[in-house]
Amino acid sequence: MDSLDPKKRLPAFTLLECLMALLVISGSVLVYNGLSRSLVGNVHYLSDSRQNNWLLFSQQLSAELAGSQLDKVEDGKLYVTKAGQALAFGQSRSDDFRKTSADGRGYQPMLYGLKSSAISQEKGKVRIQLQFDNGLERTFIYAFDQKS
Repeated sequence: MDSLDPKKRLPAFTLLECLMALLVISGSVLVYNGLSRSLVGNVHYLSDSRQNNWLLFSQQLSAELAGSQLDKVEDGKLYVTKAGQALAFGQSRSDDFRKTSADGRGYQPMLYGLKSSAISQEKGKVRIQLQFDNGLERTFIYAFDQKS
C-alpha cells in the first residue's frame, strides 16, 4: 500500500516540461516542413528549367561539329562529314533534337522538350533556332572552317 500514499512523490514530468517538449517537437516539425517545401521547389525548378539542358546541348553540338565539314542544310536538317562519316543533325518527328547517320539510321537524342526548330545556312555559318515547349527560345550559331 506504499504506492498509494498521496504524500509520497513519484518521479514524473511536470506540466511545464510537457509543454516545453511539445514546443520543441512542433518547432522541429515546422522546420522540417519548411525545408521539405524548399527542396521540392528547387527540384521542381531544376527539372522544369531547360537552361542547363541548353548549355549541355550547345557544348555537345560544338564538340560534334568541331573538325567536321559542312555538306548542306536541307529539309530542316544539318548534314556534315566528320572523319569520313556522313552525319545529320535535326529535330525528329517527336520533341527531340538528334544526331543520326546521313541516311537517318541510328540516332542519338541530344535535347528533349522541343516545340520547333529551324536550321539555316549563310556562307560558312549555320544557325539553329530552337523553341522549347515551355516557350524558351535559343539560337545556336556555328561557323565552319573554310578550306582553301
